[in-house]
Amino acid sequence: MNQEERRIKLIKLLLDERPEYQAIGIPDSVDEQRRLLRSLMNVRSPGAIDEDFIKIQDEYLTSATLEKGITDIADLPEVEEGICLWQGDITTLRCDAIVNAANSGMTGCYAPCHGCIDNCIHTYAGIQLRNACAEIMRKQGYEEPTGHAKITPAYNLPCKYVLHTVGPIIMGPLRKDDEDLLASCYRSCLELAEENGVKSIAFCCISTGEFHFPNQRAAEIAVKTVREYREEKRSSMKVIFNVWKEIDYDIYRKLLG
Repeated sequence: MNQEERRIKLIKLLLDERPEYQAIGIPDSVDEQRRLLRSLMNVRSPGAIDEDFIKIQDEYLTSATLEKGITDIADLPEVEEGICLWQGDITTLRCDAIVNAANSGMTGCYAPCHGCIDNCIHTYAGIQLRNACAEIMRKQGYEEPTGHAKITPAYNLPCKYVLHTVGPIIMGPLRKDDEDLLASCYRSCLELAEENGVKSIAFCCISTGEFHFPNQRAAEIAVKTVREYREEKRSSMKVIFNVWKEIDYDIYRKLLG
């Protein structure tokens, strides 16, 4: 089965799950098919699904990631001892763990094809990730507090684990409490990663973008927290600051090295 056949099969299986989707046709365009498949995966609620779907999905996502190209942490130069700066798609990074900027529901972004990192990570990890997060939340019994962290397998991503943390949402002037909560996100992820034997961890720009934390101050807190943790714990865990936007790359480049 090639990628087009897998994609169409997955779309059909997801459409068949919901009676209200029966009138939706499968577009001819490859780009439109990809968008439809991603949308259907994004809006699907947690729950069991046929093993045939999982097998085909895993093959499809593995091939899709290979098409995008994988970057190995071993190929990234250090800008400081044990710290790397990398601009790129975090879902294509091969390291031990990546960090997801989650929301308090912890099961991903349900907006079809949304550009947030939460949506991207759940899309390319596969529906197993949403199910795993939903089970964690079912056992927890309440929304995830800001500044904490959870860990799951990465499923179809090139990394081994995903650490999920909820950053502060900025609605007005930045407060000291917001800064402390963001620092807690980084420290909680570092501590949880160490507990699980993680040797390398990639941080996204937590709370910037959709959560409106000022980019410059967020980067300052991230770098300070990581440096302090590494010194305090004498940690040998390698840290990658992953950025997507040019503005964040420029900020981190000035702060590091």
